[in-house]
Amino acid sequence: MHARSMLPILASLLFTACSDSGAPVAESPSNVAASTVTAPGGSSTTSPGSPTASTVSTSSAKPTRPIDPASAELAKKLAASSNAFGFDLWKKVASADGNVAVSPASLSIALSMTYAGAGGDTASQMAHVLHLNGSQDETQKGAAGLNAALSGSKQVTFEIANRLFAEKSYAFEDAFLASTKQAYGAGLEPVDFKGDAEGARKQINDFVSSETEKRITNLIPPHALTSDTRLVLTNAIYLSGDWQSPFDKSATFDADFTTKGKDVARIPTMHQSATFGLAAADGAHVVSMPYAGGGMSMLLVVPDAVDGLAAIEASLDQSKLDSWTRALKSTEVSLSLPKFVIDPADSMEMSDTLVQLGMADAFGMKADFKKIANPPAAAAQLELGHVFHKAFVKVDEKGTEAAAASAVEAMEKGAAPAPGVAVKADHPFLFMLRDDATGMVVFMGRVSDPRAH
Repeated sequence: MHARSMLPILASLLFTACSDSGAPVAESPSNVAASTVTAPGGSSTTSPGSPTASTVSTSSAKPTRPIDPASAELAKKLAASSNAFGFDLWKKVASADGNVAVSPASLSIALSMTYAGAGGDTASQMAHVLHLNGSQDETQKGAAGLNAALSGSKQVTFEIANRLFAEKSYAFEDAFLASTKQAYGAGLEPVDFKGDAEGARKQINDFVSSETEKRITNLIPPHALTSDTRLVLTNAIYLSGDWQSPFDKSATFDADFTTKGKDVARIPTMHQSATFGLAAADGAHVVSMPYAGGGMSMLLVVPDAVDGLAAIEASLDQSKLDSWTRALKSTEVSLSLPKFVIDPADSMEMSDTLVQLGMADAFGMKADFKKIANPPAAAAQLELGHVFHKAFVKVDEKGTEAAAASAVEAMEKGAAPAPGVAVKADHPFLFMLRDDATGMVVFMGRVSDPRAH
């Protein structure tokens, strides 16, 4: 019995033009090219040598595999940067009550594409928030290797789709379009933001829904796009796989789960005894549950104390994740895990969070995205508008159908528990879905109450 499991996620960045006055900007025909970001603003002249909208491919080409050792090393470096950004991000979003799921990978990929077109202080701030240590060129090379590594040959299906939805009358820089196409496989789709912003929004949402098996719908809410939108940079991630050791449905029965509010609920809970990677330290048990065929795994982080999750969340960082994974030892585990679904109705708007993390210039008049587009009129220059993010996660006996993973409380040293140790996720816990080769945390999530979607 092998059910397919899916992890769809999507992040979208909207670019707007830096117009601080009501003065109209002269219209002129321009070209479009691959990149996924949304920007409102005026128009600019056509860039020399740029393809016209009618000649640009709308496909999302996948990176070539296999990757060379140098690119693989850059990919691991970029994965570590994405994780560090993800833990910073988690400490902001974890303040919300209830179940939460995000994909650091999806957001970091979308923002890294945008970073390729940033300059000056805008680029410096983005690099700081995204924990990028190399040059923009190294980031692009690492992204190409990372995309190839994540979607490489595994029994688990892992697909990444990047696309640029661009105002058909606006001109973009050739180098930026070529770079995002080469590194991210980001195809270009010309749309009419000026004349029909709602129609363009539906077109983008339909793309997202199609790329995520209809699990992510209405990513961009009504009226979020306007006639000033110039570019929407979109990333979608989809994973399908089964547990290496599936749970027997006959061993699923209702069991107590103590929620964050200390209420006790009866929840359908899965049970199995199997050999998993296990570590215990810093007041938590960490269980590594591999997916069939290897290459991907889910880390469960179960606090020892019923109310211990907040302390774990507050101390999450890359070094603690590394200490956990180093401490994992094959152990016979008696595991109890509730079935759960995280399926939010609305997207998260992340722009305020990114500003709080230090990416302020990108969202205002100081924004420098001239490498993406460089119109002569200042009011037609680009700045970031909205950043939307949405995740879906479902865990059952056969696998994972979802988008997300959790922020984990890291341990400095992990001691191997005795064989046959019981791990009961019967109170709020974290989960993270990782790519084993690069160490990238693709999804993070928290389950505070399995009853809530």
